[in-house]
Amino acid sequence: MSYTCEPSPINKKEYITYIGKILVDDYGKKAFYKPEEVKKAHNKSKWYDGLDFSCWGMSTFSSHSDFDFYHSKIGENCNYVEMKTEMFQGIANSESLNWLDIPDIDIDSSFFELGDIFSGIFENFGEILASIFE
Repeated sequence: MSYTCEPSPINKKEYITYIGKILVDDYGKKAFYKPEEVKKAHNKSKWYDGLDFSCWGMSTFSSHSDFDFYHSKIGENCNYVEMKTEMFQGIANSESLNWLDIPDIDIDSSFFELGDIFSGIFENFGEILASIFE
């Protein structure tokens, strides 16, 4: 049976920063973390008792291939590019955004994988324009 991930965290910047710090503390600084590592970091976080946002963390901190493999293995239907794009947009639109805070979590910027993000944004650009003019 296929199902989808939980809705995204409301405060994406806070979630990414918090999970990123746990990942670095537990596994060291890496370009990408295994989905299981992100899941463990989520389970150690203050969000553990609430909704399981770990898939959203995986879209940010795991490689595309690891994300897809993990989700196919557990039967979840989650889209890496769409989720990573939403997380990146949430960080960029954060009211409390201070780009100087992001290096404080001491993780490699490869977690942004800008090619995937921008291709996801541009794929949906026509739909966004159409909705504006409706």
